[in-house]
Amino acid sequence: MKFNKISIIILVMFFSFKGFTQEVLTKKEALAITLENNFGIKIANNNLEVAKNNSSIYNSGYLPTAAVTSGIDYRNNNQELVFKDRDTNEDNEIGGDGIITKTYSSSLGLNYTIFDGLGRKYNYQQLKETYNLTELQAKETIENTYLQLFTVYFQIARLSENTSNLEEALMISKRRLERAKYQYEYGQSTRLELLNAEVDINNDSISVINSKQQLSNAKRGLNVILGVEKEVNYQVETAVDFNKMMNFEDLQQKTLLNNSVLKQNEKNIAISEFNIKINEANYLPSLNFNASYGFNRTENENLINPFGARLITSDGFNAGLNFTWNIFDGGATKTRVANAKIALENDQILLEQQKVTIHNNLKNTWENYKNQLFILKAQEKNVQTTQNNFDRTQERYKLGQVTSIEFRQAQINLINSKTAFNNAKFDAKLIELQLLQLSGDILNVNF
Repeated sequence: MKFNKISIIILVMFFSFKGFTQEVLTKKEALAITLENNFGIKIANNNLEVAKNNSSIYNSGYLPTAAVTSGIDYRNNNQELVFKDRDTNEDNEIGGDGIITKTYSSSLGLNYTIFDGLGRKYNYQQLKETYNLTELQAKETIENTYLQLFTVYFQIARLSENTSNLEEALMISKRRLERAKYQYEYGQSTRLELLNAEVDINNDSISVINSKQQLSNAKRGLNVILGVEKEVNYQVETAVDFNKMMNFEDLQQKTLLNNSVLKQNEKNIAISEFNIKINEANYLPSLNFNASYGFNRTENENLINPFGARLITSDGFNAGLNFTWNIFDGGATKTRVANAKIALENDQILLEQQKVTIHNNLKNTWENYKNQLFILKAQEKNVQTTQNNFDRTQERYKLGQVTSIEFRQAQINLINSKTAFNNAKFDAKLIELQLLQLSGDILNVNF
């Protein structure tokens, strides 16, 4: 019995503790959930599947077409025949009602394009490049979702730490208010000191409430990116690791090779090149093959013409080659080819423009990153300095050597420095992710 009581007590304590703990949503878990459930990624994957279907052999025109046709025709007519008798030279009439004709037909036809001026070949290659372009678009969607996810994730981490700092400041203000009450009751301070402590604790309480509301809102925003309906009482990881091996030369080289926007522009150029060849194929002739096998059967009932056939059947095989050469189409092909070449030139210009723009963004982001790392170190020192200053001010405040205003100012300086440090830390990490996105390396990040 003693063992059972102890076991029950342990179980109760375990589940009670579990009830008070919060679920921790790690970066890896958030990423896995997003890749599986994010709405934008789902749509991108569906578009990729459509592009895959379009680039298959079944959409290329290389395969022949075959069709079976069949039909039944029924007729019920009234007929009247007028003919001249050779002996009497008189007109004779013969009529009848309900003359029925039934016709049955079926055929199997085959068509195949032997040569179409190579347009089919270039169209098939263009479809392959279109699939590659859609694949790059899906990759860019995933990269943007990565950045969007961790922007909100680190915003939650930032607000979590800031909220903790504000709650710590609120606890300090509560202890200060309690001390001010004792001092006022024993006549060691004025009522003004007590009122100041009450105002400060109210302000700190409002700051905590606002910060918690922002935190809840950010978590709901993260749920949208995750693609799930999740309670907002979870925690996130606040630790941040920086890529210490990053340098501008490597980033610049990777950007030119792997940037999703540049790769898409290159695919657009390839598609435009094939578009020119597809239109030029109209200058060449085409050769088509067709073959068919058909069967027909006609049944006649109640014929008034004694010489009319009551049953007619026919079947047979037909085959042929069709050669077509559109020598002149009014200049339509020439116009399409000229416009296709202009479109190619525009794609080439756009690629050069994107290279300049992305290179400029890379340099700006790199400089921002270096500056942010410097700011991060400076803010870290500020936290140490303001913490030491606050600790000393707090001791002197307890001894009555500093006023409540000086104590409050030291407290505010400490809160501001911790907030600035958190902002610098997460801002630096987000800028680092932006650099990795520009270089096409963000999908390889390990969290």
